Amino acid sequence: MTRNARWIWAAVLGLPLLAFACWGIWDNERLFFVTLLNGLTLASLYFIVASGFTLVFGLMRNVNLAHGSLYLLGGYVGYFVAEWSGYYVLALAVGFLAAALVGLVMQVAVFRFMQGEELRQTMVTIGLSIVMADLMLWIVSAQVHQMSAPDWLLGPIRDLPIIRAYSKFRISLLVIGVIIGVLLWLFLNRTRVGMMIRAGVDDRAMLAATGVNVNLVFAITFAIGAGLAGFGGVIGAVELSMVPGEDVRLLLACLIVVIVGGMGSVVGAAIGATILGVAETFGLAYTPTYSVVFTFVILVLVLAFRPRGILGRPA
Repeated sequence: MTRNARWIWAAVLGLPLLAFACWGIWDNERLFFVTLLNGLTLASLYFIVASGFTLVFGLMRNVNLAHGSLYLLGGYVGYFVAEWSGYYVLALAVGFLAAALVGLVMQVAVFRFMQGEELRQTMVTIGLSIVMADLMLWIVSAQVHQMSAPDWLLGPIRDLPIIRAYSKFRISLLVIGVIIGVLLWLFLNRTRVGMMIRAGVDDRAMLAATGVNVNLVFAITFAIGAGLAGFGGVIGAVELSMVPGEDVRLLLACLIVVIVGGMGSVVGAAIGATILGVAETFGLAYTPTYSVVFTFVILVLVLAFRPRGILGRPA
């Protein structure tokens, strides 16, 4: 796409958004900015879960459609740990570790024997997701579980300009998303392990020839990706709720984020999560009947003009 074409499309897409923002601020300034903050905090949750999916699916090219079940697993484990111990930070750690352990088992027992076989990976992980969801339904029941935020994050932050008051927990979620994004980018681009991961994706045989244990590197990567899903599940147990069906919704959100942002790009995942989260919340706030349409419009536009995603790498 030429520079002139980019400017044309930027104007075509940007001017209506700018016009909507001006109208929203003029019509109800507080509603507009509260909805924007809600969209960014939802985007932060999507990014935390989708960043793990980006590692596994976008970077390693492993089609793990059980990622949503790992989210649900981490949320349930974190909920019960918090109920038992009363420590939210401990719930986050245990939720991460539980999902990471299950992900490690999946990589060692399943994915290492199916490298490059996307169809088999898809079918097997669909089966695993159904089994995991049914097991959790059997053990936990279909009752809705929602964790309370820790005492130090209860209540609103007051005296904010325009908004006046906003949830401390939601602000903390935004901060956590930014921290995870920065750490993940540094891990992949500034550490030896991250460089080995990227090299193994590009040329697995050549990396193995240098003496690197590729299976171990990929197992660690898969465990981190699965752990991020569980970590997001603990946050989701407070922000949303833990109930059968949430795994499918979060899996769909992860797929959209990776498709829109570009496979294998952490920054792209952040952009995709922001677009999806903001579009969802503004749709629910201003046109609740047609809010689901915005997701499909975003997908259509991205696939039409950027088939590999906004920051997707060439094949």
